[in-house]
Amino acid sequence: MFKNLFIAAVGLCTLVQAETTLTGAGASFPAPVYQKWTYSYSQENPGTQVTYQSMGSGAGINQIKAGTVDFAGSDSPLTLEQQKEAGLVQVPMLTGGVVVIVNLPGVKDGQLKLSKDVLSRIYLGEITTWNDPAIKAINPGLRLPKMKITVVRRADSSGTSFIFTNYLSKISANWKKKVGQGSSVKWPVGIGGQKNPGVCNNVARIRGAIGYTEYTYAVEARLACAQLENADGKFIAPTQASFSASAASADWKNAPGFYMELTNVPGAKSWPITGVTYVITRQDASAEKKAALRDYFIWCYTKGAATATKLNYVALPQDVVKLVEPSL
Repeated sequence: MFKNLFIAAVGLCTLVQAETTLTGAGASFPAPVYQKWTYSYSQENPGTQVTYQSMGSGAGINQIKAGTVDFAGSDSPLTLEQQKEAGLVQVPMLTGGVVVIVNLPGVKDGQLKLSKDVLSRIYLGEITTWNDPAIKAINPGLRLPKMKITVVRRADSSGTSFIFTNYLSKISANWKKKVGQGSSVKWPVGIGGQKNPGVCNNVARIRGAIGYTEYTYAVEARLACAQLENADGKFIAPTQASFSASAASADWKNAPGFYMELTNVPGAKSWPITGVTYVITRQDASAEKKAALRDYFIWCYTKGAATATKLNYVALPQDVVKLVEPSL
């Protein structure tokens, strides 16, 4: 009898443990590594099931505000005032690069150079063909076709768009005046794609297209990336080293609510369009959920760091992790 009661008790405990679930949704920017993390963590910790749905930063923020998920992913940071107003807590999880991708016949990865002036004017609709003199002047060794430029941008509310338009607003007075920055803006030209995969798909299928996406998506889709002119006037290729160089300038100790912009930061080796991706939780979550989220996030910062590096993201340094821990 006692043996049967013990077996039943063990079974009940297992059932209770299995009911601990953490649901996340939001940014597609970090989705490749989040999918790996949620699977690995759930395998290592059978008492907790973690899921993450890629749907864009804007949708993720809306869901965490509504309380329909336990955590949101966003690359469009909330200010400390916005966090307090909505009863939310925001902490950085990773940094990574937004890259410019092109589909140009005869042009391979890393061959095309785009200056700050040229990139902003393409997205303003002022430069419309690939053999424009402004593009040819900085690419004297390339045979640029007389081909229409098809601009591709995000159709949804996107943290990747926030990072990209934040950058354009810093390098172009015209862009800042006419369009500005945001997760969703009134684009002067272009066709939209849903999430990062949608942008990559459009660029891949349209000859002469240009778009922006998180670096891992460009690598997986085997799309050519352009070299960009950074804040020091150097043309640089997107690499994990150049993303890390940008992230090294972050002063997290003096960032209220961990709000951080890493676009157009100085440094000869810095990639100009680097962004931070965040996780956002609710202050009124239950004690059980808070404890489970903390355990999961700490695992991501530590055990998950190697996976992030393998997928071309930049994991947070341990001194930053220690700075973030009290907020968890």
